[in-house]
Amino acid sequence: MIEFKKYTLKNGLRVLLHQDKSSPLAVVNVLYDVGSRDEDPNRTGFAHLFEHLMFGGSLHIDDFDTPIQNAGGDNNAFTNSDVTNFYNTVPKANIETALWLESDRMLQLNFNQHMLDVQKKVVVEEFKESINVPYGDMWHELSKLCYKKHPYQWPTIGKDFGHIEQAALSDVEHFFNKHYHPNNAILCISGNIEYEETFEKVQKWFGPIPPGIVPARNLPQEVKQDKKRQLIKQSMVPRENLNIAYHMVDRAHPDYYVFDLISDLLSLGRSSRLYKNLVKTSDVFNSLGAYISGSMDPGLFIIDAKISLSAHYGEAIEKIDGELNKIRTELVSDYELVKIKNKIISVLEFSEVSILNKAINLSHFELLGNADLINEQSKFYEAVTAEDIKRVAENYLVESNSNVLIYLPNAN
Repeated sequence: MIEFKKYTLKNGLRVLLHQDKSSPLAVVNVLYDVGSRDEDPNRTGFAHLFEHLMFGGSLHIDDFDTPIQNAGGDNNAFTNSDVTNFYNTVPKANIETALWLESDRMLQLNFNQHMLDVQKKVVVEEFKESINVPYGDMWHELSKLCYKKHPYQWPTIGKDFGHIEQAALSDVEHFFNKHYHPNNAILCISGNIEYEETFEKVQKWFGPIPPGIVPARNLPQEVKQDKKRQLIKQSMVPRENLNIAYHMVDRAHPDYYVFDLISDLLSLGRSSRLYKNLVKTSDVFNSLGAYISGSMDPGLFIIDAKISLSAHYGEAIEKIDGELNKIRTELVSDYELVKIKNKIISVLEFSEVSILNKAINLSHFELLGNADLINEQSKFYEAVTAEDIKRVAENYLVESNSNVLIYLPNAN
């Protein structure tokens, strides 16, 4: 059980505090409710660009990294389709350094043309490096194939690096003012803290920041897919590669846990079905895995197959569908279901050891609607039945709901 206290400042900032006396450290985590799904289709990659810009200096601070390092800590960030998350790990005595830094860049970034030009160049180079490797454009191609209306149709790094190259100072200032304010954020502090003392420091640094206007999120939703989609792409790749994506439910849906169990049933460990039945016993696959996107809005259940040089993608598709058909038509045994549930619950419990994981996860579940959900995850997995797995597979893991991306090596 992860215990925590929740507060809301007058400016709308949600604050979560979790005490863990076993650690000499504390984590200050700031989650902003903005990701690539919130971008203009003609201005993509901005959420990822801001992950970089937020380290480029703020109203009163020219350099973000040096004060954290001088305080004996470190920091980092990540962006995905749904959120932008910044985290700092510091000795408990220096927690105020992290609060000072995070509050100043929430208040106002130091926008100037030089900083923007530097970070634009970094992001564009990152974009180019990511796609100029074998299968590097997979998420670009698969996202476009799967989504026709929803902004998940482009990856977090953006649809086109030209959108970043053409970004003006006024564009990024507008994006910041729209999304990066206290009532569109969640602050979580986890570690060796005292509740009252820490909350007083939070009020000191974040209380004076004025609230913004939380943008309404009215995203276009996908129409139910009723026909298989397939894209074959010839490219400079060493061997055939296959990705099959099926539309699934959103993160808050009860069936999310069913999809997660199915993905682990298929590919978690050397006793998983895909490994035992296809990788180990045939010469068709070099590797084979299944995973879910876990996105806030309806996401994807994805199978990734690296095909042996001697095999063909058609044979690979047939064998994969054979395994999925077993799940669609046969009930998973009690033994197998209990085994995979125990593995998942063990992973959950192990993740609760880390104060960083707890800070990020508390913030994530608060964004979902209730931070208390962090203590309910095992219960939700335990509640999944063999009938649930069969039902979900019958309804979702079918050809008419599939999006197949095939890479073929260029002909010599």
